[in-house]
Amino acid sequence: MTTDTSPRAIARFLNLVERVGNKLPDPAIIFLFALMIIWVLSWIMSGVDLTAVDPRTGEALVINNQLTGSALATFLSTMVTTFTSFAPLGVVLVAMMGVGVAEHSGYINTGIKLMLKRTPKALLTPTIILVAIVSHTATDAGYVLVIPLAGVIYFAMGRHPLVGIAAAFAGVSGGFSANFIPSGIDPLLQSFTQSAAQIIQPEMAVNPLNNWFFTSVSSVFIILVGWYITDKIIEPRLKDTEVDGETDDLPAFDEISSTEKKSFYLATLVMVVGLALLALISWPVDSALRYEGSLTNFRSPLMQSIVPLIFLLFWIPGAIYGFTAGTFKTSKDMIDAMTKAMNGMAYYLVMIFFCALFVRAFGQSNLGALLAIEGAEILKTLALPSGVTIVGIIFLTAFVNLFVGSASGKWALLAPIFVPMLMQLGISPDLTQAAYRVGDSSSNIITPLMPYFPLVVVYCQRYVKGTGVGTLIAMMLPYSLAFLVGWSIFLLGYWALGIPLGLQSSYGYPAG
Repeated sequence: MTTDTSPRAIARFLNLVERVGNKLPDPAIIFLFALMIIWVLSWIMSGVDLTAVDPRTGEALVINNQLTGSALATFLSTMVTTFTSFAPLGVVLVAMMGVGVAEHSGYINTGIKLMLKRTPKALLTPTIILVAIVSHTATDAGYVLVIPLAGVIYFAMGRHPLVGIAAAFAGVSGGFSANFIPSGIDPLLQSFTQSAAQIIQPEMAVNPLNNWFFTSVSSVFIILVGWYITDKIIEPRLKDTEVDGETDDLPAFDEISSTEKKSFYLATLVMVVGLALLALISWPVDSALRYEGSLTNFRSPLMQSIVPLIFLLFWIPGAIYGFTAGTFKTSKDMIDAMTKAMNGMAYYLVMIFFCALFVRAFGQSNLGALLAIEGAEILKTLALPSGVTIVGIIFLTAFVNLFVGSASGKWALLAPIFVPMLMQLGISPDLTQAAYRVGDSSSNIITPLMPYFPLVVVYCQRYVKGTGVGTLIAMMLPYSLAFLVGWSIFLLGYWALGIPLGLQSSYGYPAG
């Protein structure tokens, strides 16, 4: 008996996933339903005598009923502060305001064009993937700029444009958790991880760059694997696919004015000088940016300033570029750019409101602690190697990602379960978060539920009119499988070598 593994069969399966996934409520409503479930479960479980011991107190764990009069009164009276004090909220909004200035001034766009323009043909694929990875720093810039531009560049160089789109999509979305440069996603995920870890250890602090070393080295892995798949599998497969779209009106990718170049170089010079000054100020042992002589300690002012620094590293060069290139005429234009960035965060604000309420109820009820303790006991009974447990987290996350696309939304739901549970098994929050990031990225490029997936289909249809969802899934499936399997092995090897995952990170809990 043979199994049909043709692209058409895979497309049929994923189209079924799409139909089922479309029946799921919006993530914000999922959080609302989850909140109600927590309330009901806390009411039911509050009368049960548990044998589990609370690791925070050393006493028997007690489930707190969230439907008592006093609990509901506290819920209502603290609803606003629960939302406004939720860790991910300020992190994302502050970082995005700075990125918004750099993006809407044209600074990021010009930088990407200059990088791609000067690339030798033989190194085109790895450079496209590299630029796609770096574009994560500017949130959606990769989807709206790098992917379509990659198609233009490949077509202009005599190669199939869909190959360029596939390579860029693999880097932007499949390699979402790989980046040399820290971005807003790092402190965003860290904040969820820290909140989850505090279920077990209330005073625990997780460094915002706890996965930075791993994600940086992962960039090399994604580039090499993506390069091989693009040139050896995708391009040969597409060589006979006719380009029958309208290509006469394609924009010239090399049209960068001298003013834009000068403005970009000036803004970049200012940014480099600023980084040099930061390094100079941080260098002395008694620097105000150190904590007890350490720069990497989570309590050091430098580490506490990661998000403001991300803001400044984009806001300053973005503003300089905007005013020198003429895209900003007045200060209001710069404020409008920040406003546009915030407009794009409107849905996030709604989602995070319900998320904050859910996370608080989950923690207050002690259901999270119970799930962690009992889940850890089951895993201990199974006596699975730690490596098998980590791979299970990766594959489970990749599967869930087919239905719930938001990286922060999924981690908000999964972190309170995964992190405490694995802490009970001696696995650090840093390693658990790294495993989540691998699984979250790997299946991005094959799920039609990812918001930008239909947009990429449209990009492809510009060159090949018959492109559909199945076409794109079949084209991206080799990347997804290679990333999922290869990246999992890569993480296990990285762990075996004992290379630090990031700043102030560890593999075990408690940290040795």
